[in-house]
Amino acid sequence: MTPPSPTPYADLGPDRILDAVESIGLLTDGRLLALNSYENRVYQVGIEDATPVIVKFYRPGRWSDAAILEEHSFTRELAEREIPAVPPTIVQGRTLHEHGGYRFSVTPRRGGRTPELEDASVLEWIGRFIGRIHALGAVEPFLHRPRLDIASFGTRPRDFLLANDWIPAELLPAYTSVVDQALDCARACFERAGHLCAIRLHGDCHLGNLLWTDAGPHFVDFDDARMGPAIQDLWMLLSGDRHSMSRQLADVLAGYEDFRELDHRELHLVEALRTLRLIHHAGWLARRWLDPAFPAAFTWFGTHHYWQDHILQLREQIAAMEEGPLWSA
Repeated sequence: MTPPSPTPYADLGPDRILDAVESIGLLTDGRLLALNSYENRVYQVGIEDATPVIVKFYRPGRWSDAAILEEHSFTRELAEREIPAVPPTIVQGRTLHEHGGYRFSVTPRRGGRTPELEDASVLEWIGRFIGRIHALGAVEPFLHRPRLDIASFGTRPRDFLLANDWIPAELLPAYTSVVDQALDCARACFERAGHLCAIRLHGDCHLGNLLWTDAGPHFVDFDDARMGPAIQDLWMLLSGDRHSMSRQLADVLAGYEDFRELDHRELHLVEALRTLRLIHHAGWLARRWLDPAFPAAFTWFGTHHYWQDHILQLREQIAAMEEGPLWSA
């Protein structure tokens, strides 16, 4: 099998983008705005006598058609139950299209602003909707999308970084020691939590994927949807010191548990999941570095200072994991 190109969007220019949209019967007006996205390419495209649409071109080789369609089906299920997700539009009887070697989807444009997470009522409101997402997500599993685990988010990214000489030689002993210790601590957290139910998740529920309007929150970009513990979609809402995060989590759960009870053993995973995200993010940037969008956007990555900070963050995470669960009822 031919490996995916490290520069898969090299020939995705404006003409090809507009041609792709028009290939499914939408008449464009020539307006095109690139939106903030790195893994995929996402554009706002003007449509004649209609509201602009959002067009996502999927990174070749990342997901199978079945995995992409499973994401589409999940968001459509949510929207049908009036849970504020934004599913792709069905055009010509389907949601996934192909043109010029690229797979793409079209979704309605939805605006919004960053939610005020300092407001307890906002956190509770968000918690209610995530609870509803998870109640549906627990009904049946994904069959074609991966599971969040230590191997995919920790071990493999670490191995890639080491195998491809990303760590400066003078920092290599420190990095190797601390990343191995961090992964051991993460495994211990998972062991303390015990066997947990894996459900369908948003998977990447950070503030950039959570937009707020006067009508409340809506959730976008389910591209990283996967199986995993429910707490994965909650911990990224928390910030500050342990006391602040405990208070925020209590506010989120006040809404969440109106619709689905959280297994509180999952609280053992909060800092472990934060640690895995740090390791995974470094590996993701390294894997994508030949894509021109990445050096332009992440100029600080790979510098000596970056790796010093990364090692320090992992040491802080080891301490946080050893301190125990963030909050318990």
